[in-house]
Amino acid sequence: MKNNSEEDLRRLSVEMRYFEQTAETIQSRINMVNAVITDLTYANMALEGLEKEKENSELLVPVGSNSYIKAKLENPDKVIVGVGAGVSVEKTLQEAKEIVKNRQENLEKTRLSLQQQLAQVAEKISEDRETFEHLMAELREEKTP
Repeated sequence: MKNNSEEDLRRLSVEMRYFEQTAETIQSRINMVNAVITDLTYANMALEGLEKEKENSELLVPVGSNSYIKAKLENPDKVIVGVGAGVSVEKTLQEAKEIVKNRQENLEKTRLSLQQQLAQVAEKISEDRETFEHLMAELREEKTP
């Protein structure tokens, strides 16, 4: 029985490491999705604010590191939106808002799916740890005369 228990311990140890790495990967993906959702939230807020502006309004446009440039809004109803693969197209303000909203909704679904996967992996790790500890206790009892 001792050899089987030791082999089971080795197998469980490898399996737990695998699931822990999987959990880290999933958590990393969740963090990336959260960052994109945050970015889309800011984009949506900017588009909402743009809706209230009139033609030739003066705006402060962020350029990074809390730095801004002054710009005049030429056409408040036209927005350039990235559509993927480095390609951007001109859309109306309402179309741009809809694109951002759809992306947010899709990413929320992705985040939920990833969170469910993470919960399943965490449950498996917990089960494996419990089994591992049980086997260790059995081995200790066998060694005790």
